[in-house]
Amino acid sequence: MDISRILISKILRNDSFAEGITRGAQAIVWELRFPRILAGLLCGAGLATAGVIFQGILQNPLADPYTLGISSGAAFGASLAILINISGAKTGGFHIPESFSALVFASLTLALVTLIAGRRGGISRVNLIMAGIIVSAILQAAISFMKLLSGENVGAIVFWLMGSLSAKSWKEAALLAAFIPLSIALALRFAESLNILSLGSREAESLGVNVKRTQFLYLVLGASITAVCVSVCGIIGFIGLIVPHLLRYSITSDNRLLIPLSALSGGLLLAVADTCVRIIGSGEIPVGLLTTLLGGPFFIYIFIRRTGAHNA
Repeated sequence: MDISRILISKILRNDSFAEGITRGAQAIVWELRFPRILAGLLCGAGLATAGVIFQGILQNPLADPYTLGISSGAAFGASLAILINISGAKTGGFHIPESFSALVFASLTLALVTLIAGRRGGISRVNLIMAGIIVSAILQAAISFMKLLSGENVGAIVFWLMGSLSAKSWKEAALLAAFIPLSIALALRFAESLNILSLGSREAESLGVNVKRTQFLYLVLGASITAVCVSVCGIIGFIGLIVPHLLRYSITSDNRLLIPLSALSGGLLLAVADTCVRIIGSGEIPVGLLTTLLGGPFFIYIFIRRTGAHNA
């Protein structure tokens, strides 16, 4: 009851609704808990939507938001910023926001992967995946090198790479709120074209879909969603893989329904997972660690079950 009164008071800007509740309690709910929950809902929705997009344009049910190496670019940018900030703290130098650096390098990674994949004409699905693997491997090596350079401060980089909603403020929540709903709406706007793309390039062109333009639009959109989510929350695995995959095979493969369902389910899943890590852990456990630990075995089970059904 007190929580609802605090939220109403802050949203309506009327302190009378929260009368009798201490300032400390109001600050905990409004400044700490609510932005974190909102960031989890939006980040989960974004990752799940990006998963739908990549599984659609790559026509691969095992594709996820990190397939093209965008996450590695964001991780490299954040690691570089952390390393610079560690050095700056010792020498009195300037500070670089990790989220800004992650977003910049994620965008540069997308441009590089697209450039490599399109060297021989059109951008094919195979070329995109191969280019993403190559660039990701290089960036992962660079991240490992920066871990060595960071010395005793390596924990800061490792914690970020695990993915966490810890200490998310209204600044991060506002960035996600400004970008994720708009991106989901744009993905829904062209969902019918994504449905037709699943029939194959030739069939899509015969039905009047501009295949190259649609693929490029969704490629940029999915990569941008991934870049924003990773830049704010770090690398949170399996949300963008499992949620669209399960909904596609259990409810519908129609992207007009799959996109909003995945966004809703992904947001709720990440918010619940973050709540669980706060309850079960005495310290701050990265939520990305929980989603990977639980999501990995669960996905193996689903994969074996589907493979057995096809072979039967």
